[in-house]
Amino acid sequence: MIVDCAIYRDGHRSEGPEDLSDALAVARAAHGFVWIGLHEPSEKEFDRVTEEFGLHPLAVEDALNAHQRPKLEVYDDSLFMVLKPVVYEPESDAVSSGEVMIFVGDGFVVTVRHGEGSPLAAVRRRLEKEPELLEKGPTSVLYAISDATVDHYLEVATELQTDLEELEAEVFSPERGGSRNTASRIYTFKRQVLEFRRATGPLALPMTRLAGGGPAGAAGVPFVDDRARPFFRDVQDHLTRVNESVEGLDRLVSDILSAHLAQTGVRQNDDMRKISAWAAMAAVPTMIAGVYGMNFDHMPELHWLWSYPVVILVMAVLEVLLYGLFKRRGWL
Repeated sequence: MIVDCAIYRDGHRSEGPEDLSDALAVARAAHGFVWIGLHEPSEKEFDRVTEEFGLHPLAVEDALNAHQRPKLEVYDDSLFMVLKPVVYEPESDAVSSGEVMIFVGDGFVVTVRHGEGSPLAAVRRRLEKEPELLEKGPTSVLYAISDATVDHYLEVATELQTDLEELEAEVFSPERGGSRNTASRIYTFKRQVLEFRRATGPLALPMTRLAGGGPAGAAGVPFVDDRARPFFRDVQDHLTRVNESVEGLDRLVSDILSAHLAQTGVRQNDDMRKISAWAAMAAVPTMIAGVYGMNFDHMPELHWLWSYPVVILVMAVLEVLLYGLFKRRGWL
């Protein structure tokens, strides 16, 4: 459905005609632009927008189906960009992502949002308070949405870093390091980092193009004001920081998992050594008792008066010697 529709002239908002084609004509005549925001539109609802603004069918298909990677596509009559805003849920320590599709053309911006996270109303309100930025036309909307999305990435990266520190403390804690849920938590956290990376990693190339970097960006991107390149370079710098943080998180969680598995192996070896030591100590008296329990008539000291206490004493001395030996070697 259409969430909001407005015409912007000289950096100020004005309500336009309800008919989309009339709104576009009015905006172009006033050297302004129309911004239409939609949330999870149906195919029938989006057909009207597609017809009025001449959107490319491939981009329309992507906008309706969602589940796209961040990207930037240039068509004859419009520019199409996909962003994946990320939401951190502190109750469950989980990361979820939505999608925002942006169509930028001559005198219009169409935004399509999927998912409940990262509503664009706050971005629109912020832009409407900065008329000098809105005067730059549709490029200002593309920049504001990109900037808000990447800035929120930084916040999510900070939250994940805090969670990783807590997880690291749990893994290396003598009391909790052997928890059964530790490995499960590490794998869950790694999945969260992977979900985050899917949103931030592919966005690097589109931001490079918008910032004027690379062969494609050297000649400028259609429908984007070249004067906005410094703004997109700022967004690109923030995105680089985010991607570096994500890489660091991924490496650290892999190292923590390796450390946890190594600790588990060491503890298992310690347990096996203890079991082996106690088994060896139990084997000595068992062997002696087994020999004297065979009931032969001709055995040394079998009829000697002190044979029984001597055998018991020998067993006790051997047990003490074995216990001391295993204790010095750290097996017990």
